Amino acid sequence: MARPKRLSTICTNFEDAARAGGYRLIAGVDEVGRGALAGPVVAAAVILDPARPLPEGLDDSKKLTATQRERIATELRETALAFAVGLIPAEEIDRDNILIATRRAMCAALAQLQPAADFLLIDALQLKEIALPQRAIIHGDAISASIAAASVIAKTHRDQLMRDYDTEFPHYGFARHVGYGTKLHLAALRQHGACPLHRRSFRGVLPENQIVQISDEAQIEETSESAGR
Repeated sequence: MARPKRLSTICTNFEDAARAGGYRLIAGVDEVGRGALAGPVVAAAVILDPARPLPEGLDDSKKLTATQRERIATELRETALAFAVGLIPAEEIDRDNILIATRRAMCAALAQLQPAADFLLIDALQLKEIALPQRAIIHGDAISASIAAASVIAKTHRDQLMRDYDTEFPHYGFARHVGYGTKLHLAALRQHGACPLHRRSFRGVLPENQIVQISDEAQIEETSESAGR
């Protein structure tokens, strides 16, 4: 029997409401990599063109296959009014914490948008650092088209970074798990120790007696290659 087609809850209601309020350049903002044990946290900001149709199947990046994400990301890069990516590396995550690093990555992405946004839709966070009207939306990547677009751009960008890192640090399997805490990754850490990409403040990276700081946000995620956070 054929598998039922997954129904998307993505809509443009939030974007439409902002436009009704007089705003024109509405950016969706989202991040990926908060729960990973290695690699940067990556944020993206995307301003969709309301005159162009949404990419077919646009959704929260976690709900898409790698092939779907790549197709949608390619279309978004061609049709969006603007998009940009910001990232914060592991050493900065360890120095401060993952929440501060996430906010900083979002601000970095927004600073690069051309044209600049005049209204923000953000997945779950308020950015007090940005003096723009904004709305935080819980699970925004599953309901707002702009935030979903940002999640796909951020995810595909970070996945490619981790595949590139795999050639530099081949012992860890980064191309397969993109830095998340899978059994393969944890076994490699036990065998080879941490590399410069690893977040040493995160539980599971170093032996417990070597960990100086543990962030509440930094719990190991047993996740597949398609994990988005």
